[in-house]
Amino acid sequence: MQEDRSYLPSADRIGVLIASVLLTFTLTRLIQSPRFTLTIALPGFYFAYPVTLGSIMTVLAAALSATGMNWLTREHPALGEKPNIEHIMLPTLTTFVIGAPLTLLPNGITWWIGFSFAAILLIIVFLAEYTTIDLSAPAYGFARAGLTALAYALFLILATSLRYSGARMFLLVPAIFIVAGLISLRILHLDGINRWDFPWAIGIGIVCAQIGAGLHYWPLTPIQFGLALTGPLYALTMLSVSLAEEIPLPRAAFGPAVIIGLAWVSAIFLH
Repeated sequence: MQEDRSYLPSADRIGVLIASVLLTFTLTRLIQSPRFTLTIALPGFYFAYPVTLGSIMTVLAAALSATGMNWLTREHPALGEKPNIEHIMLPTLTTFVIGAPLTLLPNGITWWIGFSFAAILLIIVFLAEYTTIDLSAPAYGFARAGLTALAYALFLILATSLRYSGARMFLLVPAIFIVAGLISLRILHLDGINRWDFPWAIGIGIVCAQIGAGLHYWPLTPIQFGLALTGPLYALTMLSVSLAEEIPLPRAAFGPAVIIGLAWVSAIFLH
């Protein structure tokens, strides 16, 4: 029985962690504060970014997730002296990404639905990351599949939210590059052979950022924009995994090409 329990985190610890993050999101709605604009004026360049309590609290919630996940994973018997940075990346990114849509949702039942969805995502990512520490855990395969699906869903949420909020290109492109790179890096590291494929992650981030910049001025709805970017992210990550397994390039490229085609066709006909 004790051996089975080692595959799950302490209920007290994960409860405190989730409650702390959710409380941070809740305080954003309860506390009203004026916004101020961060400006940088240079010859031929003017940068203006509105800073609100929601943006500050989102960063704080992400920091809580990072420190809380470090605290949570350190008790895992299989971690030992190994670094746990890989198990901190996705929970931190999840908290940061879901914080943006929550600040955009109106008060009322819509916000509470979004809040409940965020709580479910946090529970899933914390439990799944804890499970993947031990490659021999019975639920490792399920946790790995769940983290992969969650990572792609997060990118879709991010791209859709950026489009919905009307983010300018100088914010859109870096956000897409960073998140796409981190998500592909984590997914590729889930193959269980302990490799950090930075060249592929950087390349995938650059491609997604370029596509996002090209589509920025197109008359696309937020969900169309999100699908048009998530398709290439999924396809290129899938291509990297296939090539790492030494699958011939024509066969390895067929599946990603189909994925991109389906994503873009869906984006065209989805309004």
